[in-house]
Amino acid sequence: MLNLQPIEYVGKSARHQPRKKKGPRGPGFFGGWFLLILVIAIGFFFLRPIIPFLQSQRAQASAVNKKRAIDELRSSEEFSKNLAAAALERTRETVDYDPAYYDLAYPGGDLPPHKGVCTDLVVRSYRTLGVDLQQLVHEDMSAHFRLYPQLWERKGPDSNIDHRRVPNLQRYFSRFGKILENSHSLDDYKVGDVVTWKLPYGAAEQAGSHIGIVVPGPGARGNEKWVVHNIGSGPEWEDKLFDYEIVGHFRFAPLHETMTASASRKAGATLSTSP
Repeated sequence: MLNLQPIEYVGKSARHQPRKKKGPRGPGFFGGWFLLILVIAIGFFFLRPIIPFLQSQRAQASAVNKKRAIDELRSSEEFSKNLAAAALERTRETVDYDPAYYDLAYPGGDLPPHKGVCTDLVVRSYRTLGVDLQQLVHEDMSAHFRLYPQLWERKGPDSNIDHRRVPNLQRYFSRFGKILENSHSLDDYKVGDVVTWKLPYGAAEQAGSHIGIVVPGPGARGNEKWVVHNIGSGPEWEDKLFDYEIVGHFRFAPLHETMTASASRKAGATLSTSP
């Protein structure tokens, strides 16, 4: 008599496949919405106190207060106050942030007026008073190139770009201007001072990656020290002197106007693909 044994089936079969265990269920539809609303509510709770501050700052830096501050600064015979007025005048312009390399005229060369970065704001402000930083920086770098930061693999000066780099302006001001303390006391700063900052996201090897000019605050806050700078949104008049790490504080007021190019001559610029 045959002894029959059950046959074990080898292969895919729904009947013989082990069932997967179901994991714990995630939050349901209403639970997800509850979490989203909770996050929004928490964010609003913490951000709400600064909303009036931002609105107030924008309102105070109004066109009326701007004109009043510019007129008052221009009425002074002090170079530093005239420089602050020139910087505030820049905030009336719409400028797209553009760090591209341009072929510039020399001296007196400039980008198209609707283009520029933080250094262009400083250069244009000084140029309003007859001081051509493009020419000054280029002449000094031509004579003392190795005294300037060697960060861009250049073998010599370049009048198209050197004055548009914060470390170069910082070095020039340290050589020919007055070096002041990088303090956190408003009393140590005067309108017309030049300040350089190290931004948290700037290149690590660049001591100064941002630059601006100290100006008075608007309206009733006129005794405060604000800055005019371009950090990406065009020239702005803001209460941000101590928002970033200050790495340079200078006072540069030449005794003689050194702008040699005719003020009536239009300086052209063409975009270049050179680095």
